[in-house]
Amino acid sequence: MRGPRSAGSDVEARFHTEMLGLYERFAELGFRPALLRRCVTLNGGVAAARELVFNPGTTGLERLIDARKTELSMEALMLRPEYQGLFSDLELKEAARRLANAAPSRSRGRLQAQPTERK
Repeated sequence: MRGPRSAGSDVEARFHTEMLGLYERFAELGFRPALLRRCVTLNGGVAAARELVFNPGTTGLERLIDARKTELSMEALMLRPEYQGLFSDLELKEAARRLANAAPSRSRGRLQAQPTERK
């Protein structure tokens, strides 16, 4: 079983930079995942991804699903071949599972009026 590898500081630094860039790309789509940005800033990109991948609702994936832009997600970034060596098999499987289950939400928690049948 593969665990997190020390893939070198260059790869980690590139991943960190790309994680910070996610916030800017999300802002262009109209939302700002503050928890993602704070976690990356405080812990570094790799540590943040390891933590956040197991916490649905923290990475902005749901908003990206609605925008049909999952390729911009943290999960997609983790699965790039050049970054896979930074993560355990379990972390990569979770990222892949989240992307595979990606489907646009219907209401994102808002109530929507549904027509009812009158009798």
